[in-house]
Amino acid sequence: MTACSQDQAVAEKTTQPMTEKAAKTVNAAKWQIGKTTSYDPAYVSLTYPNGDIPIEKGVCTDVIIRALRKGHQLDLQKLVYLDMKANFSKYPKIWGLKRTDRNIDHRRVPNLQTYFKRKGWSLPVTKNAKDYKAGDIVSCTVAGKLPHIMIVSDKLNSSGVPYIIHNIGLGASEDDSLFSYPHTGHYRIK
Repeated sequence: MTACSQDQAVAEKTTQPMTEKAAKTVNAAKWQIGKTTSYDPAYVSLTYPNGDIPIEKGVCTDVIIRALRKGHQLDLQKLVYLDMKANFSKYPKIWGLKRTDRNIDHRRVPNLQTYFKRKGWSLPVTKNAKDYKAGDIVSCTVAGKLPHIMIVSDKLNSSGVPYIIHNIGLGASEDDSLFSYPHTGHYRIK
């Protein structure tokens, strides 16, 4: 085996193939690494549609929001707001809201989970790494109760488990923690 083919074999083992759609999601998520450098859950008034907080800040949902906006021109602020407005009873009432709020609704994990399910994007939650493809979105709980959401990367660890791209406290990052938290949802854009 030549040096080039050895390098290619290593690369094939450390990344998974991606569809064009998945590549758009993953690349838009990776684009945030080094730009979103803090975790800031503060409530902010946003422009509408296509509102966003400064790129330096964000939470886990902002990684998803920005990746789908940049990669697929999907404005979750508008899409979630309109779906919630038309189907308010279908969405969680965890925060005691009586009506929609286009500044924050799309930035809440349970609302994204509901929206993704309603769009038909749900997939089975498993513990099999091969079921998680680059560009998939996975929700989970952190510290036993905190909802969290992340994007599956094309990068694989030495056991073939995909890395994830998320903001869990220090800004957008890519790390090897797909199965570190109990999964509550698995979604693929259709």
